[in-house]
Amino acid sequence: MDISAKVRKRIRVIRLKKKVSQGKIARILDVHPSYISQIERGVRNVSLKNIERLAKALGVSVEDLVKS
Repeated sequence: MDISAKVRKRIRVIRLKKKVSQGKIARILDVHPSYISQIERGVRNVSLKNIERLAKALGVSVEDLVKS
């Protein structure tokens, strides 16, 4: 599994574990909800800046999102 796939999976797993909707994350980041869906499905790559923002929105460290 490549790093992009690992990050996508971790974002989804953490989001679901914390019971946070894609819509809520999108509102926090001020992006369209489809952007979060596209990241999780691998349709769109997430930038490093948005990885940082996603981590903050989920209440985890960047390391938590990128670790294996």
